[in-house]
Amino acid sequence: MDLVALVDRIGEAPTAALFGLLTGVVFGIAAQRSRFCLRAATVEFARGHMKDKVAVWLLTFSTAVVWVQGAQLLGLIDTTDARMMAVPGSWSGAVIGGLMFGAGMVLARGCSGRLLVLAATGNLRSVVSGLIFAVVAQMTLTGWLAPIRDRIAALWITEGGRNMDLLTTLHLPDGTGLVFGLATALLALELSRRNQIGFSRLVFASGVGFAVALGWALTYALSQVAFDPVQIESATFTGPSANTLMFFLDRSSILEFDIGLVPGVVVGSFLAAFVAGELKFQGFEGPTPMRNAMIGAALMGFGGMLAGGCAIGAGVTGGSIFAGTAWLALFSMWIGGMSMDMAMGGRGEPAAV
Repeated sequence: MDLVALVDRIGEAPTAALFGLLTGVVFGIAAQRSRFCLRAATVEFARGHMKDKVAVWLLTFSTAVVWVQGAQLLGLIDTTDARMMAVPGSWSGAVIGGLMFGAGMVLARGCSGRLLVLAATGNLRSVVSGLIFAVVAQMTLTGWLAPIRDRIAALWITEGGRNMDLLTTLHLPDGTGLVFGLATALLALELSRRNQIGFSRLVFASGVGFAVALGWALTYALSQVAFDPVQIESATFTGPSANTLMFFLDRSSILEFDIGLVPGVVVGSFLAAFVAGELKFQGFEGPTPMRNAMIGAALMGFGGMLAGGCAIGAGVTGGSIFAGTAWLALFSMWIGGMSMDMAMGGRGEPAAV
């Protein structure tokens, strides 16, 4: 069945949700098997190491860049009018929100995407943290925290009514993004070789990046055949977590890519853990980890919404199309995460478990 026939049969909104579900399943399987997590990478780097966590993150990031930039050069996708690029970006939001998100993911022992993956495998502390994250994100989007977010975001925004395309702004030739992605991939593979990372984990780490490219490709394809405007977007978990929560609380909510994405990650992660025999109930070890996780989740919810994306949304999805504020947010997340780990005296576990 071709895309036009699919849209005619089930409708545009259900098709968008189906594409979100597919993207989420691929992401969930790959993230669960690769142990991908920005928090783990920043903690490892903060302690002076360039080991498996950093290598996995770099491979995921570079894979997304290579796939997306390659597809754009071939004319298969066009992210010029993507949601992230078509509206003004906030430099102030990227910095402050990124720092908050980075600090929060260290306290919560996992970025928002990792918490979702862990929750699907039986990690009850991630379930609690994920719910807090989603509630605070929704409060920041349309609730009591929205005015604060608006004030901070308005302090410094991009010019021209759009986000900044770094490649275009720097007048770099076509193919620069692809070359950058390939160079980063070579660095990731060299680190993987030094740390003796297994082939299957490398494949799954690349799969996380591929899921980001898949989301861009699917939503772009749908936008070309849909009658109503369709957002060109890909994997991110701040807005989608809030939207998914409201979908189950508000009967007037409609289907969209976001609504399929989050359940898709849950399904993919659960299936991957089930096949590997890694389903296991885990809870909080004491009051301090519980307090830290709750504070961290709240920081991520507000910070991710303010920054325009989470560790995946800004860090990989936005980075793959070279959105200016996404790169600044990603940098700020690294700084925030490293700073929080240092402030805690390096007491947290390097791995997101």
